[in-house]
Amino acid sequence: MTTAPAPTRSIRPLIAILLVCLAPVVLALLAYYVPSLGLRPESRTHYGELVNPQRPIPADLALRDEQGRPYDLNQLKGQWLLISAGPGACPESCVRGLFVLRNSHASQGKAVERLERVWFIIDDAPAAPVVGEAYAGTHILRADPARLAAWLAPEAEDPVEALARGLWIVDPLGHLMMRFPDAQQPEDVRDDIRTLLKNSRIG
Repeated sequence: MTTAPAPTRSIRPLIAILLVCLAPVVLALLAYYVPSLGLRPESRTHYGELVNPQRPIPADLALRDEQGRPYDLNQLKGQWLLISAGPGACPESCVRGLFVLRNSHASQGKAVERLERVWFIIDDAPAAPVVGEAYAGTHILRADPARLAAWLAPEAEDPVEALARGLWIVDPLGHLMMRFPDAQQPEDVRDDIRTLLKNSRIG
């Protein structure tokens, strides 16, 4: 009696299993090395907008301190500068900006000594008492709004409004390098500053 030959097994199921296992690896490699395929998900790692190209501190800002003396912002080089601006009366939007500025500064832990806060007054009104009381340590300087906006917000249709709502970061070399056009999220501003300080070897 002859024995019937064993049926030949198909390797197709094995190939299918192998392809299923390899597919995620292949897709990951394509997403990483060939971004033009659009397989890499878009992500935003920062809340602020990078200023490109970076703009150095202008020589003609014509700043004055609280005593009316000329002030050169370049003397703060070597520190990261957190900048806000607004009218001397400091309405709600101004108070909000200063609050974000102070909290972003205070939450940097040991790195707090690498930062300086600057508030530009963009009119002739006296500084609101709340600023000196609640935001001690902030450099308070008077600036011509047109000159200041030409540096901080040259693209703005309404320079005064843009100055009152925004927040900016200047690096220790004196370059304007990041802006927050509508700084309403203190946690996001704080995290951006923390990332900058962590990755920077200057200042």
